[in-house]
Amino acid sequence: MKRLLSSLTLTGYFLTAAIVPNILNSQTVTAQANTELFYTFYGQPIPLNLRQDAIAVSFRETPPSTSRSRSFTPNIPLYLQLQQDLENSGSGSRTRGSSTPTVKIDVQPLGERYAIVTVPPNSPDTLTQQIRQQSYVENTLPVLSLTENPQEKSQTVILPNEILVSFDPDFSTRNIQSLLNRYNLEIIRPLQFTPNNYLIRSQTQQGTEIINVSNQLARISGVQSATPNFVQSLNYTVEDIASNSTASTNRNRLEQAIASLPKIEAEYQSQLLPLAWHLNSTAQRGRYRTRTDIRATEAWKHSNGGEGVVVAVLDSLIQWDHPDLAENLYTASKLSNPLPGETHGWDFTSKTAACSEPSKRCVPGDPDTRISQAELELVRPHFQNTFQLTDEELLENYGRLANSIKRHNSSLSESEIAEQVRDRIRRQIASEFHGTWSAGVILAQPEAGQGAVGVAPKAKLLPVRVFGLGGEIDAARLIEAIGYAAERDVDVINLSLGSVLPHQALADQVFRIIDAHPQLVIVASAGNEKLDGVSFPAAIPGVISVGATNLEGKRSFYSSYGGRLDVMAPGGETELNPDGGILTTGGTWVQGFWQGIPEAEKSWAVALDPLGRYVQVQGTSFSAPTVAGVVALMRGVNPRLSRDSLISILRETASYDSLSLSQSEMNRYRLQKSVGLTLKQDRLSGIFPLPEPVSAEQYFFGKGLVNAEAAVRKAK
Repeated sequence: MKRLLSSLTLTGYFLTAAIVPNILNSQTVTAQANTELFYTFYGQPIPLNLRQDAIAVSFRETPPSTSRSRSFTPNIPLYLQLQQDLENSGSGSRTRGSSTPTVKIDVQPLGERYAIVTVPPNSPDTLTQQIRQQSYVENTLPVLSLTENPQEKSQTVILPNEILVSFDPDFSTRNIQSLLNRYNLEIIRPLQFTPNNYLIRSQTQQGTEIINVSNQLARISGVQSATPNFVQSLNYTVEDIASNSTASTNRNRLEQAIASLPKIEAEYQSQLLPLAWHLNSTAQRGRYRTRTDIRATEAWKHSNGGEGVVVAVLDSLIQWDHPDLAENLYTASKLSNPLPGETHGWDFTSKTAACSEPSKRCVPGDPDTRISQAELELVRPHFQNTFQLTDEELLENYGRLANSIKRHNSSLSESEIAEQVRDRIRRQIASEFHGTWSAGVILAQPEAGQGAVGVAPKAKLLPVRVFGLGGEIDAARLIEAIGYAAERDVDVINLSLGSVLPHQALADQVFRIIDAHPQLVIVASAGNEKLDGVSFPAAIPGVISVGATNLEGKRSFYSSYGGRLDVMAPGGETELNPDGGILTTGGTWVQGFWQGIPEAEKSWAVALDPLGRYVQVQGTSFSAPTVAGVVALMRGVNPRLSRDSLISILRETASYDSLSLSQSEMNRYRLQKSVGLTLKQDRLSGIFPLPEPVSAEQYFFGKGLVNAEAAVRKAK
């Protein structure tokens, strides 16, 4: 049974993407002199800033039957209950007793347990106290960022009373208990699938003091690392998805697109294959233009399609019953350490426990990575509103989003603003199935030749959910998920989750896993921040970091580059051409989304078809699974190859032949090479501190565009 949630999917619009310093790529990192808050990563300080414009809230897991809130309704989502109670209590009023209109309190959910309350201008000082008075609220928590200006695009980070501590293997249980007593700490639980790691909390400290406690522990002999278990929002934001709405204007866009493109003959045939330009770009670019794809259709002739290879996708909702994924689903059997009810992967986002009978063994999580009925009931009203409400009703219901759109373009009419509101809400809800998108890129197998085709259509999928709704994630669950996948003897782990905060315990887990499993390959997104230096965890040595290219053979505008970039693969661009996105499987086809309303008659937002069974998307989130699929093809033809051999072959067979640099990129390279240009938000130069500067091509493209055909031939 899936757990009940108090969350919604629109958080990604309000909680934007990260600019994360990549410590793994830098020589030194110095905290600013006026920065008081920082945590450490292998001894180096990473500055943090306390946001004054937001308060985080953690909810109790089970609200009591009697509530101090007179209007408490058991069935209402807790974040809406809080918003209602704060407004009714007067927190939203400019002046109590005056005729001044009430200022609405904005409360946005994040995952299962948290919400973000935006502090309104001139708000009463008692707002925090009023929040804590609600019986269903467990606590208020600090909201942090990595930039001095919270209005800038920055990572929003919640600081709960949780510290992730890793002890040396020979640090005795007695010493651990003594340390906990000395600092008034208690163990929440030991982490699964990783030794000597514990999630602990303070019995006396809270708020930003948790960072100070963590830093003190990190300096103690016998403690390998101690880092707050930050809760982040790594949602696939509307800025990451196409900003135009041309898809919603054409009733028969799918049929017209297929009819306008020539058929491609391939081992795995599908009517949608001509749209999958990342596999073979001939249909869209023509026979006489340079290929900008990975030559997957040629690779299939020399491979078994990845048969016998298992790929773990660590991501958000993975709707594995999609017709193009169901046949390739991994099924657990003969496991030495099965989780209760485990059959097809695991959902690490649940705060409740799954228990087995008759042993009564209970572990955090859920054996189903698909959307639950409770989650669907939270998401569905907003999704359906975009199809049912009039422009006027939509603008009234989503005033904050509408006002934001208006501020950025004051010339828009109300009708145009309403259309953009519809588009953004639909995109954000569709993006909750980011994991389904990633899985489809790797191994979709078209049902009766009618669907999407993955790079390795015969590989098996192990679905592992690490994101809650709204992109909520923390290091503890990611550490456990990586260990879980490795213990299932998977061949490839795909991490389409760039911009995780650098976390020592997570890096240590990756190092431990790759040392213990020399054939296991981990692939990760380089990041969508268009920065010099790839994001974390792609920056960890031993992980294949993948940047993104577009249909024209250029670096996709969002793709990060430079330090620690390994290779490139198609990630798409949909800003000017929706068909320039990566075709893959979607999740809004689930019938619950359309319950009580007529199904859409035309495509919308990222959806290629009216139900959203297929989407066209962009991001390094999809260049990484493209490479994961290529690795599956290689492993399929030669199971004996080690990770080092596979990575070496990928690099050796990649090339710059179909890639081209823009003039802007060449100018950036000339500055970087000559004067060491480093912008404040950059992570590290891809040229320095190497003894000799790399070429412009390597700076922006790593070793080049992956060639699946050449890689499979060499692996074979």
